[in-house]
Amino acid sequence: MLLAVTPSPIFASGKFAVQGPKPGTAPVLVFETEKGTFEIETYPQHAPKTVAHLVSLVQKRFYNGQRLHRVIKDFVVQFGDPQSRDMTKKADWGKMGSGRPIGVAEFGKGLKHAIGIVSMAHPEDPLKADSQLFIVIGKASHLDGVHQIVGRVTGNGMSVVNKLAVPDRIIRATVK
Repeated sequence: MLLAVTPSPIFASGKFAVQGPKPGTAPVLVFETEKGTFEIETYPQHAPKTVAHLVSLVQKRFYNGQRLHRVIKDFVVQFGDPQSRDMTKKADWGKMGSGRPIGVAEFGKGLKHAIGIVSMAHPEDPLKADSQLFIVIGKASHLDGVHQIVGRVTGNGMSVVNKLAVPDRIIRATVK
């Protein structure tokens, strides 16, 4: 089931996608990692249920202590599997979520995958997206309309994201 949303413009400015509500009006997710901190400005106007789900997970400390489980050079950085806290389960990282899929695929009209965009990872069905997020670090236009965009990394956060590798750890996630 697709949820109709009011489109908002997205513009490609150099390497980064610039889009979103007026500053200070949407939840910002702050991820402190071993290599620094990055912030994600969320897009509740495009994905209200998904953003609410992610905010709830952050408030429950779901991401604290997790590790990045997938980094593909010039493509994506991915995290959100609670098994990644356990190094003995490394072979299974990327297969789990919070256990509560969102159940809706909220695709914002006109949103495009570009460097800095944050999207929901899912196992071949966007209705099963749950807690796993990926950040685009290279070309990813083939993901447009396949993975729902929930926000973008702001400020100098991409300098931190570009340093991340498996198995770097998320120390703490908070909502600002």
